[in-house]
Amino acid sequence: MRQLVDPQIVARKMGGRLLKNKFFKILFLIATSISLIVLAILIYRIFTQGIGYLTPEFFQNFPSRLAERSGIKAALVGSIWLMGVTIPVSLILGVGTAIYLEEYAKKNKINAIIQTNISNLAGVPSIVFGLLGLTVFVRFFGFERSILAGGLTMALLILPVIVVASQEAIRSVPGHLREASYGMGASKWQTIYRIVLPAAIPGILTGSILAFSRAIGETAPLLVVGAFAFVNFLPESVMSTFTVMPIQIYNWASRPQAEFQDVAAAGIIVLFIFLIVMNSVAVAIRNKYSNRY
Repeated sequence: MRQLVDPQIVARKMGGRLLKNKFFKILFLIATSISLIVLAILIYRIFTQGIGYLTPEFFQNFPSRLAERSGIKAALVGSIWLMGVTIPVSLILGVGTAIYLEEYAKKNKINAIIQTNISNLAGVPSIVFGLLGLTVFVRFFGFERSILAGGLTMALLILPVIVVASQEAIRSVPGHLREASYGMGASKWQTIYRIVLPAAIPGILTGSILAFSRAIGETAPLLVVGAFAFVNFLPESVMSTFTVMPIQIYNWASRPQAEFQDVAAAGIIVLFIFLIVMNSVAVAIRNKYSNRY
């Protein structure tokens, strides 16, 4: 005979599960609330301190020993030059590596080791990449303390993240799209270029946005390769010396005068806006291809 389940036991188990679910829901809500509160306090503190220094002169002036005359012009232009080198180099190398590993490379032990090492490189401290850039780009190739040396170093720093994100995006493209392309007589490269890459762009850009955000905020690798903390001129080419906004902000924040703390807060606001604009462009491109595919 079939043994009947005691309704009281079932009700007790269900009550325990509901209680556990409610506990974790409240726990996660508290964790989210704490994070948002800390972020709101930080943003409020930065804006109240630095909003008064966000004047047209702040964007037109070079750094100065006087807080009221200090500006972020050199650091802002230097950051634009640096990202102008970092973004194309890292995207070309990162996406190219991902395409080779996913579409062309054979699945053997050697490629498995390469894949593991690429994933591990994403967790290497940034100072290590700075030392690598100092050895290879500054000393071996003779680029000296230039934007080119700094941009290539930052490209190496974010390259593992872009490679891994691009591989996941390419891997997620449905197989029937490739099969349909091959069925129409397209070659392997035509299929990759016209079908796989456009469909994978949203995923590629999602990982790239995070990588670019890390690159624009890093200071240690750039200090190692020779970025200056005080620059009162604009770079003329990729071989010019430079500074970037995080280094300039740190320079202001380390000053003992209270006025420079407000100037540093104004620099953080500019960096924050620069980051939003840069990421917004990438998000717009991602959304365009998301709607298409």
